[in-house]
Amino acid sequence: MIPVVPVESCTHVLAEFDCLDPLLSALRLDSGRIKCTCLSVSRKWLALGTSAGGLHLIQRDGWKQKLILTHKEGSITQVSCCPHDEDFIAVATSQGLVVVWELHVERRGRPERVSVSWEHRGQTVTSLCWDTAALRVFAGDVGGKVSCVRAGSSKLGKGSAFVMFPVQTITTVDSRVVQLGYSDGHLVVSSLSRCYLCDTEREKFWRVGNKERDGEFGACFFPQGPAGQRGQALLYCARPGSRIWEASFSGEVLSTHQFKQLLACPPLPLVSYKNEPHFNPAQMSPQSLAFPRLLHDQNLLSWTDSAIYIFTPHSGQVLLWTEVKDVVEISVFRHELFCLHGDGRLSHLSLMSPERCVERLMKRENWTLAATVCCMLQHAIITSRARKSLPVDRLEQLKAQLSSASQQQLIGQLEDVISKLEPLDSACSSRRSSISSHESFNVLDCGIYRVISRRGSQSDDDSSSLANQSMLEEERLKEFGFTEDEQAENGETERESQRQPKIDFKPKRESLMFCICGCVYVSVSSFVKKTTEKINTLQMNADLWARPDLREGGQGEVAVTVTPLPEEEEHDSQIQDPMVLLDPVSLGDALREWLVSSMSCCLFSPKPLPPDLQADLSQLACLYLEMGCPGRGGIESVCVFLRRYFFLLDQERVRKMCMLRYREHREVMKAYIAGMLGNDLLKSLRSLRELQPWNAPLLLSHLYRLYDKHGEVAVRAYPQFYPTILPSDIMAMALPSHFLPYLDNLVQSRAEQQRLSFLGSLLQPETLRHDWLELALSHDAPQREDTLTPDGHPRWRSHFFSWGYGRLLSLLIRLPANLASKQKMLEMCRTHGYWMGYLYLCRELQRRPEAFSAICRLDDMTLLEGDDGIVPQSLDEWVVLLQLSQQIGSSDENIILRVVRVFGPDRALTALQEHGIQVDLSSRSTLVCDLLRMAEKRQSKQSGSIPLRTL
Repeated sequence: MIPVVPVESCTHVLAEFDCLDPLLSALRLDSGRIKCTCLSVSRKWLALGTSAGGLHLIQRDGWKQKLILTHKEGSITQVSCCPHDEDFIAVATSQGLVVVWELHVERRGRPERVSVSWEHRGQTVTSLCWDTAALRVFAGDVGGKVSCVRAGSSKLGKGSAFVMFPVQTITTVDSRVVQLGYSDGHLVVSSLSRCYLCDTEREKFWRVGNKERDGEFGACFFPQGPAGQRGQALLYCARPGSRIWEASFSGEVLSTHQFKQLLACPPLPLVSYKNEPHFNPAQMSPQSLAFPRLLHDQNLLSWTDSAIYIFTPHSGQVLLWTEVKDVVEISVFRHELFCLHGDGRLSHLSLMSPERCVERLMKRENWTLAATVCCMLQHAIITSRARKSLPVDRLEQLKAQLSSASQQQLIGQLEDVISKLEPLDSACSSRRSSISSHESFNVLDCGIYRVISRRGSQSDDDSSSLANQSMLEEERLKEFGFTEDEQAENGETERESQRQPKIDFKPKRESLMFCICGCVYVSVSSFVKKTTEKINTLQMNADLWARPDLREGGQGEVAVTVTPLPEEEEHDSQIQDPMVLLDPVSLGDALREWLVSSMSCCLFSPKPLPPDLQADLSQLACLYLEMGCPGRGGIESVCVFLRRYFFLLDQERVRKMCMLRYREHREVMKAYIAGMLGNDLLKSLRSLRELQPWNAPLLLSHLYRLYDKHGEVAVRAYPQFYPTILPSDIMAMALPSHFLPYLDNLVQSRAEQQRLSFLGSLLQPETLRHDWLELALSHDAPQREDTLTPDGHPRWRSHFFSWGYGRLLSLLIRLPANLASKQKMLEMCRTHGYWMGYLYLCRELQRRPEAFSAICRLDDMTLLEGDDGIVPQSLDEWVVLLQLSQQIGSSDENIILRVVRVFGPDRALTALQEHGIQVDLSSRSTLVCDLLRMAEKRQSKQSGSIPLRTL
């Protein structure tokens, strides 16, 4: 039994619809080597800073990587997108550098650093904040210093890029800066002990309140009034014990909001695609929290490492709080939250009403989760306000999608919710009742009413139907937001258009199916000829068209009675019986010809396609496809439409139609995917996953098209199709540099203890090992001149260079192999300068002197230690190591001390002198030898025998 959330907690919910793991995988931020360290979001960008000093700019429209900005001055600690000009972004690094970038995206130029500040050199910058009107950035660091960085812009002219004083120190507060905020010439600085207000124009400072605090507490400005009419913002400062101060611009505390008791309510569950939400109605104890940051959009938001809290500052109430684990940082844009977690993961959450949440889940066909949310948050679902998003028929459809065998209890709870639904007092319900009074109808999944007229009573019903329709037109206009003046203006425009010989090819906004009537009473030959001229006048209410009811499985007939438009009365003589064209073949042919001519007009028109026309044509074409393309074309017409006009259609609706109706028609699915693959990558992959079980040749052709359009980003996601698609298929399809990310992701998709054996199973034939090793050594690797000297020896400390496919390389050389194969891999590692693999293979092949020589040239004696280390096993090997070290010229004192610790100082020094090795010990090394002698003597006295080291 699903528990019900109390009515007072049902206004909003946090939901997670998207998985950003493929994005991190494409950016290679899902490994332990490079992690995401900070983030910032704006209308256009999602900016991700990394531990390697890279800044990835992701275009939110389609989640495509647009730019990557590199910094050699350390890892990225802070990033902030400019709120009023998205061509600028500010970055802070771990070495204290603050950079302002101008991206030049609109002009397709290269990004440039328009301002650089070393004011915080050697200090970690903890907060960045943009001026809300000017191109300047405020930065605060761990030492309490706050500075201002001004940025010039090449957009404003040749001399505007020059700034007289680009960097200024604003102030230095008593402790680390926790958060900065800016509004209307005022800067708020929140430190570990208190909040400060700074008037940046008059250079005056105030303390907010009189009481200090100890710890991380955030502060931010909150705008008052609607956008465009905002008055002076209020300041909100976090305090201990789940309290928040509300203060004025002068620093005076106006009130204190107490949330400790209000947070005693149970947390709302996070609605996530990962698992079903669970709500525990048990009351909790009051929470005494410290809010480390305060963010605002329409509400006030904060978080801890275990939960997210959203407050309504004007009423001082808790909007919701939800448990979200390991949250490190959050960036907010409108109702969207992007969360960075401690392990480098990203999550994308949306704040919305429960009914909107259910609606989006149903669009994604997540039926079980949608039904669970309906039952859990039923107090919000049953209200009349929710009928606009969730009409009764949509909830009935949701119930029909649940399994009666395994989800009977959930179905019962959903039926109980449906029985409590409040009616919607609006034009929609009036129109529904008026139609039901004189027509037989049922409601389809898309919201269209399937109408079956009673032909025996046409004369009586026509007048009432037309009267009802005319009365309801005003209500529909109000529903779309039209005023009486706009309606009159539209009517005048329509009458004017009827007098003009040429029509402007723009349909009225409120008509969804504006062209169907012509198919019923205009002959086919004249209909296609007059299509372009009469596209503005052919109308029909969206509620009076039909399609088969998929849920009932019936093949209902359509009988629609219409009244001819005035300018068409001249064609009455051509139409003997208005029901003749209702023959499926004739009606289908007429509708197909009309659609082809209209959509071709849109494709080849020199002017941009009006959005309202695209929406109307899309809905009409989808309806035609859902009806099965009646006429002489049949399935062939479906394929032609999907290939030729896919991007003009409602893609989500087409996807559902293909999955429900045409799943068994191979040609239709090929046409659908061919059209689909030209669009969003993530949606394309999701649709391909829904086609299981896969047909390998067909799936391979689709993946090839997807790769041809999206390149490496697409092929990185192909491991999910293994074993239907094998690595050999990807090798034949993709470039070698693109095959490597696929192979790396495929191996890493297995559990760590299974990766070695799994990679071995892929090496058929065995020669693939050398081919893949050569690829991994040649791509995303250090330059050879950086790892090899001109004579082919290791360069000093060159083993510290990172190899892009180091994990894959390590597995390839660790796989069991014969002697010849290991020798060939050893030579390949030496040739490319992959010294960690070279040392491992030297140990496997017992080529220890070569390994000692490489270690001495790398000058890192820690390579002798550890599980993979090559430790000399005898005094002779230590002597060889020392001789090599002296020949190369590296430091040998550390090696001598290691020999002394292993064999004792007397024996070791004597043996070294016998081999001609000169031993010059420093005072510190001499002291170590003396201490070892004393320890040996003490051990000898206690045991009464010869020291163990001399045996």
